[in-house]
Amino acid sequence: MSSSAHEVVNGGVSFWYADDGLPAVREPLGGDADADVVIVGGGYTGLWAAYYLKKADPGLRITLLEQRFCGYGASGRNGGWLYNGIAGRDRYAALHGRDAAVRLQRAMNDTVGEVVRVTEAEGIDADVHRGGVLEVARTPAQLARLKDFHAHELTYGEQDRELYGARETAGRVRVAGAVGSSWTPHGARVHPVKLVKGLAAVVEALGVEIRESTPVTEIHAGRAVTPYGTVRAPYVLRCTEGFTAALKGEKRTWLPMNSSMIATEPLTGAQWAEVGWDGRETLGDMAHAYMYAQRTADGRIALGGRGVPYRYGSRTDHDGRTQPATVEALREILVRFFPALAGVRVAHAWSGVLGVPRDWCATVTLDRSRGLGWAGGYVGSGVATANLAGRTLSDLVRLDSGAAGPTELTGLPWVGHKVRRWEPEPLRWLGVQGMYATYRAADRRETERHSAGSSRLARIADRVAGR
Repeated sequence: MSSSAHEVVNGGVSFWYADDGLPAVREPLGGDADADVVIVGGGYTGLWAAYYLKKADPGLRITLLEQRFCGYGASGRNGGWLYNGIAGRDRYAALHGRDAAVRLQRAMNDTVGEVVRVTEAEGIDADVHRGGVLEVARTPAQLARLKDFHAHELTYGEQDRELYGARETAGRVRVAGAVGSSWTPHGARVHPVKLVKGLAAVVEALGVEIRESTPVTEIHAGRAVTPYGTVRAPYVLRCTEGFTAALKGEKRTWLPMNSSMIATEPLTGAQWAEVGWDGRETLGDMAHAYMYAQRTADGRIALGGRGVPYRYGSRTDHDGRTQPATVEALREILVRFFPALAGVRVAHAWSGVLGVPRDWCATVTLDRSRGLGWAGGYVGSGVATANLAGRTLSDLVRLDSGAAGPTELTGLPWVGHKVRRWEPEPLRWLGVQGMYATYRAADRRETERHSAGSSRLARIADRVAGR
């Protein structure tokens, strides 16, 4: 039984907001102002940067500017994967050496625990469950990639990762056709909106001035320009991730990649007995066009993947509205993984954008000559990475201002990384559309052929992507 379009709540920012409610929007900027630090963007990165700066120096005057409301972007629309993945680690190993990349990975491992620690310390109820991350293989080619992936992670010091066969995998989650999986304890399920709302409230209580409905149109050394006035500060931190292309001069900095999600109606006890998933691990797979999912606190499955991967001219969606064809494609993934759920209704669908640099490497930078900082390019791994980025931005500002010395975070290899800009249109639209069409074709070919070798099409797509 298919969920027809009129049955599905489409957009409305995300299911997470439908579940927890849209926030009361804070007042916009009231005119020109001065601060010690101005932060542009009210998602996880900006809020974490504000949190750690205020914790380190309660006297700092910090103003945070947000175009809609805190968590309107990816921070309120993601899959709720708080995990230790970081974009660009292998490239950083090539550029700075294996030891530097291992330090980055260890910092990410620790970040999962740090976010959980703060939620507990600050009384943020974000439906956190530390069940780890389970990534499954469903074809011979995926199994070969899984084993390579697992072995590769071990080389970065993740000795607590476990490799499972078909029977052990089914003991965790009964994914149809799963022939193996890899599990890491460095992951947790979260409710994204409860986390971002709680963090914003904590930051505001610390004395950070949050101004919403205040779009920043230009960022310059020493000032952030809005229609309601200019905020001047020695440090301006750009924390806009997938929305960066909307800023003047940043159209080709990071590509706003689209990701889409669905959430089912709550499953019955009998349906959960068919599925398993008692450990509430976050769930992914080894397809080239991969999926990601979680078992929500209220007993739904929230599942995502790439729909329309990119909109021409770096445009973003309107409040998360998603094409019906994408909703149906995600529902088909759900049923392929869990055939017993063929009759389950899809209750909500939505989309959002994530920031993708040209070399697919997440970065944190502070230009000390101008006082301009930025962080992002998380390529879909931002729930945890944003915390590490926010802490790092805080340390970089304090280092530059003389308030503190170097830290372990300021010496990580992603700090100060430079990358070329994306190609102009129509080249980037053609490239991204072709890349994901090729990845999907590679997945289809691997399913049909049952060969242990990865499709050559995927290697072509990797070259186009610049991975």
